Amino acid sequence: MDDDDAELRNPFPSPPSIYTRYTSRNLRLLDLLLERSSDPENANQAEVLRDQQDVPDWSLLELRKPHVDWILEEDQPFYQVFGDTWFVKERVPSLEDLGGHQLYPKDPSRDRRPALKAILRSLLVSYSNLTSALLAPPPTNSSTAPPEWQTHVEWINVLSQNLMAAANDLRPVQARNNLELMMTRQLQLRREETKTMQEKCDAIESRVRQLRQSIADRMNGENIVDTETLPPATATVHAVASIAPADTASDRLTLNHNDIFLWADAVQ
Repeated sequence: MDDDDAELRNPFPSPPSIYTRYTSRNLRLLDLLLERSSDPENANQAEVLRDQQDVPDWSLLELRKPHVDWILEEDQPFYQVFGDTWFVKERVPSLEDLGGHQLYPKDPSRDRRPALKAILRSLLVSYSNLTSALLAPPPTNSSTAPPEWQTHVEWINVLSQNLMAAANDLRPVQARNNLELMMTRQLQLRREETKTMQEKCDAIESRVRQLRQSIADRMNGENIVDTETLPPATATVHAVASIAPADTASDRLTLNHNDIFLWADAVQ
């Protein structure tokens, strides 16, 4: 029995010894037993399966899956894993359940602040009395009563346990509030990052529009030539070039120096 308990508490326990019983044949015998018997709990296994061979002498009902409903039917349902007991409905034990002297209300729906304030005042008064007791002269040898400081120390211990237990009961509330603050902060940071990205995108779009406008203005400025400052022949050429549509690769003319000289003579 001690070996079984030690095996259960082993961080890496071996498989249970009954795992060898979960064979395909034994599982078929179990299904056959459940099919033939209306009350398998009280049925004679050997009699029901007398036409089968190699019927085990142990109960085939041990191979059935565990019933979770049976666990939930208990007042405080629990299960055991590796020798430790775990409750199905997780519950934080109170100070009274742990054997302590609880001074604040056990019902969490009640307001505990008045009781906790009274405990804190009692703690301060007990500490003051403890310092006074430590300064008092020592008792005589014939005195059998416990020293006064010992009583104050015990009472301070009880008050401290109540304060710590009440603070531990508020851990879920504290965790929930911290989670809300973290989520709120994350949402705020994401909104700020999104706003920054939108502003950066707007600035880039504005800069791109300015560059496009600058390029368009520069191209238009290169195509526009002041004809008043040019000679008449050259001004005529530029005027004709500005009126004529933009040439393409298909209708572009090939000119040489002789053609330009002949055109200049004709203009003069």
